[in-house]
Amino acid sequence: MTNPQDTEKTNGAALIMGAGIAGMQAALDLAESGFYVYLVERSPSIGGVMARLDKTFPTNDCAMCILSPKLVECGRHLNIEILTHTEVEDISGSAGNFKVRLKQHPRFVDPDRCTGCGDCEEVCPVKVKNEYEGGLSDRKAVYRPFPQAYPNAFSIEKSDRAACHVSCPAGVHAQGYVALIREGKFAEAVALVKRNNPLPAICGRVCHHPCEENCRRALLDDPLAICALKRFVADYENANPESGSLSKPEQTREEKVAI
Repeated sequence: MTNPQDTEKTNGAALIMGAGIAGMQAALDLAESGFYVYLVERSPSIGGVMARLDKTFPTNDCAMCILSPKLVECGRHLNIEILTHTEVEDISGSAGNFKVRLKQHPRFVDPDRCTGCGDCEEVCPVKVKNEYEGGLSDRKAVYRPFPQAYPNAFSIEKSDRAACHVSCPAGVHAQGYVALIREGKFAEAVALVKRNNPLPAICGRVCHHPCEENCRRALLDDPLAICALKRFVADYENANPESGSLSKPEQTREEKVAI
């Protein structure tokens, strides 16, 4: 964090929890009054619920037309430091002399290098419910909450490891390569399997597949055929060496090895 004592024309520092329309306006008012403001927001961008609205009551004005200038002002103001993906863990002290401990969660995307082009979103194979649309549609695991979001950087949502992943003795990311197969990215699926298991074709035939026994899909109907999918992509690699996933060794030896 920037030390407010090193910032010119400041009368102290203030922290605002929540960067909705009210939090942003409060931050701008305090910043214009000479205070250095830490604007804390737990989501990947500022804007709050108002960013999800079409019109506002009672004037029926465009919600984003009101919100967008505030986003730009908060992002450019020298007396405002925006801390997204951040939550307040502890507050101590007394009025006028508070100390706050914050916990900032990883974005998994460097906001200083992200240009907001959206290429990562296009190739991401994982889909989740879109909170911005009230759960009525899907979005990718790498996402930007809305087009005018600030910071204009994408974020990757990572959940706990899936039961199939945890139960695999080799630690193969079953959920990951199944998602890649669904998107038709067979070469990438094989590469992901081989990070932990160099013999996908064999294991796709003889593995006792504890991943399927622990598949949560079984709570709804039947577990996914994870072992058969592993066998499929391994056979695809053998049948399509031009895909680039099957590389030939640089050197060969006369000896033969049996496994």
